[in-house]
Amino acid sequence: MSARFVITGTDTDVGKTVFAAALAGALEAAYWKPIQAGLEGGGDKEIVRTLSGLPPDRILPEAYVLKTPASPHRAAELDGIEIDVARLEPPVVTRPLIVEGAGGLMVPITRSVLQIDIFADWNIPVVLCARTALGTINHTLLSIEALTRRAIPIHGVAFLGDENPDTERTIAEIGRVRSLGRLPHIARLDRAALAAAFAAGFSVRDFKS
Repeated sequence: MSARFVITGTDTDVGKTVFAAALAGALEAAYWKPIQAGLEGGGDKEIVRTLSGLPPDRILPEAYVLKTPASPHRAAELDGIEIDVARLEPPVVTRPLIVEGAGGLMVPITRSVLQIDIFADWNIPVVLCARTALGTINHTLLSIEALTRRAIPIHGVAFLGDENPDTERTIAEIGRVRSLGRLPHIARLDRAALAAAFAAGFSVRDFKS
């Protein structure tokens, strides 16, 4: 089976969509976001389409598209939709698959199911996206602990932001996880700039083993 990764973050707006686009492009993967809550700019799949360079057939349709930019459980309620978690089974594809979660690990998908519960059912390796800014050690270690307690495989941590070697090393050592690399802030974000930054900060080989 081709490589599959779940991309999640320590918080919302941490930069996981940009990282997912970079990784999907580097692996020539398919991309899937199970639930899109909020339609500004066409949603995250449009960002990934623009930044990854993937052809349209590799940007897979969401299971649910919700209008309100909110936690999926609340956005679904406002839209009058009941989310069926059975529809959130990852698609089978013949190439690498990048799955992007919604917000952080503890985001409610329904009133009784958290996103991390679904990740546990999938048992797909998780790439945890974390900021390098102040506060990230606490947020990232809490996320690692939550994943570990549920026996969810952690492929590693992808850092996003300005260089902070001690923070990155501290998280990797205390959390006992692999630091995959760092994606810096990109002043003029486009496909070429993102691909170059990813190539400089990460090794594609780390996502093929």
